[in-house]
Amino acid sequence: MDYWKAYRTLRHARELVRGSPESGYEQLPTYLYMIKRANPGTFTQLEVDDAQRFKYCFLAFGANIQGFPFLRKVVVVDGTFLQGKYLGTLLTATAQDANFQIFPIAFAVVDIENDESWEWFFKQLSCVIPDDESLSIISDRHQSIGKAIKKVYPKSSRGICTYHMYKNILVRFKGRAEFALVKKAVNACRLIDFQTTFDQIEAMNPTLHEYLVRADVRMWTRVHFPGDRYNFLTSNIAESMNNVMSHARSYPIVQLLEEIRSMMTRWFSDRRSDALKMTTVLSRGVEKILQGRVDYAKLLTVQDIDEHQVQVTSGTSLHVVNLRDKKCTCRRFDFEKLPCAHEIAAGEYRNISRISMSHPYYRKNYVYTSYANAIMPREFDKSVPGHVITKVCSAPIPKQQPDRPKNSRIKFALEIAMEKKKPRKLYTCGNCNQVRHNRKTCTL
Repeated sequence: MDYWKAYRTLRHARELVRGSPESGYEQLPTYLYMIKRANPGTFTQLEVDDAQRFKYCFLAFGANIQGFPFLRKVVVVDGTFLQGKYLGTLLTATAQDANFQIFPIAFAVVDIENDESWEWFFKQLSCVIPDDESLSIISDRHQSIGKAIKKVYPKSSRGICTYHMYKNILVRFKGRAEFALVKKAVNACRLIDFQTTFDQIEAMNPTLHEYLVRADVRMWTRVHFPGDRYNFLTSNIAESMNNVMSHARSYPIVQLLEEIRSMMTRWFSDRRSDALKMTTVLSRGVEKILQGRVDYAKLLTVQDIDEHQVQVTSGTSLHVVNLRDKKCTCRRFDFEKLPCAHEIAAGEYRNISRISMSHPYYRKNYVYTSYANAIMPREFDKSVPGHVITKVCSAPIPKQQPDRPKNSRIKFALEIAMEKKKPRKLYTCGNCNQVRHNRKTCTL
């Protein structure tokens, strides 16, 4: 059997199991209706064009919507390419629970990442997560995302992924010394520390300084960010979500959404059970972070200032902790809402628990409550109304890939390695200079 016959056989077998790409779009209205009926509070939206061809699809499970109020108000958005016959892009909105685990909020399938699709996505997301001054949205520097956020979420604060910015800096400027200073400026918690580092960058590389100013310091720094960003400096949770779904990106659209539903059902069940097993008031991930700070806090010296303030010193550094307002001059608590080592040392000195100094978002009961509702599969035993069955959703027009189509298939890694492999050396006989034998076996 040649390669192309094997490939067609595999493709036919996949269609028998998963259905064809065209049937996925035809079943989509029924699937969304059944999922919404099985999961109260679920928000779905399907949009077709004038010819009744698929355009956009949005899905947010009721359990995710009801669990979001128990998370930090930071949403990370990103998109990844689909690999089926009709291509498209999967857009995701994710958050992070109190145990620093990925908490998906909403999914959407659109044709391409542009101004129209991102604006449509954020409009649907606003029905699930309303615009609020306490909300922060993290993404890469895609211009369409910035335009859509300004239009749909004007009250929220937008931040950009520092990892993508680091990659751009390494490609454009090549300076390792300046790169270390940029990371230091990003993570600075005090304005004076940031300004000192930023001035050093300007002195070493004025072009890089201009680039960082154009990127808007309010979007990529901790100290200038107008809202609460907590520990979200990158869009890694969205990238991780895209990686988890990489195996399903070539599935028909209904199978893709069903794979997401199955994964969400498993995650919610496992994490709900795990939250019940936690023996501490704070989540397991937070306790691990604080334990490292407790060990460092034992080395600090604490001295009273007044009823609510204490002085914490370590070598040449000195910080003032206000236990009533839960503030420290290092400003780490202002960003993370977790006690820094100075506050832990002051709390131990005044017999104040570090649990009371931590934000309620980090408690284990918040972890459990965020996963309290189950995500149910479709109910096949109930009938679907006629107006849903008759709703038409045809497959979109296939998009021609740019450039000339390839005449040969893409070779896999082993084939390329075998081609590059050097042929085995043929040993020659010392007597007759012929190959494939030696002196002992020579007949001469």
